[in-house]
Order: sequence, then C-alpha cells, then structure tokens
Amino acid sequence: MITTKTWHVDVFVYEEGEHTKADAVLHTDAGTELRSSGIARKNPADREVPEIGDELAVCRALSELSHRLLIAASNDVEENVGAAATIDA
Repeated sequence: MITTKTWHVDVFVYEEGEHTKADAVLHTDAGTELRSSGIARKNPADREVPEIGDELAVCRALSELSHRLLIAASNDVEENVGAAATIDA
C-alpha cells in the first residue's frame, strides 16, 4: 500500500533598505513545525538587482532549514534507539 504525505514549506521574503531577510517554515502532516531564517545584504557598490538578494536570503533560510531537519531526525533516531546516532546528509 502506498501512503502519500504532504509537507509544506512557506517562504516569506522581507526587504528593508539594503537588507533582505527570508523566513522558511516547514509544516509536516504530524504537526511538526521547523523555522529558519536567512539574510542577504547588498553591497552599496553593487548594481540594483533585488532578485539576487531574495535568492541569497531564501537559499540561506532553506539551507538552515535543511540542517535543522537533519538535527531533528538525528535526535528522533537517538530517542528511539537509545544510543547516539550519526546520520549522513
């Protein structure tokens, strides 16, 4: 039997002056929620291309979210096995 689960990631991008911030929020079917943030800063000498700041901030937020999810999985394995776990990404 195939079971399908749907997890959602919401990404919010905020721009303020030369800074762009992104928040990524993972919602699982089980009700787990993980959050992370990423920031990008435009160098005053750079051309005005707002999408680059968005991309960098979102990339950093998603990378941090991935790291937090790996830590959560490792902690869950340790709790269920009763011993330290090493999980490769």
